[in-house]
Amino acid sequence: MFLQGLSYNIACYSRERIAKMSEANEIKLEKHGDVTLFDIRGDVTAFSEPFFNEAYKNSVDIGAEKILLKFDEQAYINSGGIAVLIQVLARTKQNNQETGVTGLSEHFKKVFNMVGITKFAKVYPTLEEALKAMSPRA
Repeated sequence: MFLQGLSYNIACYSRERIAKMSEANEIKLEKHGDVTLFDIRGDVTAFSEPFFNEAYKNSVDIGAEKILLKFDEQAYINSGGIAVLIQVLARTKQNNQETGVTGLSEHFKKVFNMVGITKFAKVYPTLEEALKAMSPRA
């Protein structure tokens, strides 16, 4: 009887977590000089793929040469989200676009380094530092 109750609680948690992971993302594109900022709101999971694909297509349509991914420091990024990010970064590399990342928690800075994302995109501590580093020198 105890094990059945325990299993039920785990199943309920899983459904709740899945529902949270499927909540709609929002990615706003903003131009900052020649840097196109992806202002990413919400958790990043496999459910985020259509949002990233649309944002990337729109950035290409406006001629983005430099892309900065700005995350909410409280964002949750799971392995499906990492896969989505790697797909986007592979496309930026194919298109010779400079890419940066900012807004990550210390935990996700370590994760991005461990999975190799930092080989494709430089991680910046703040938005201001990222924009300064990615903008052309006067």
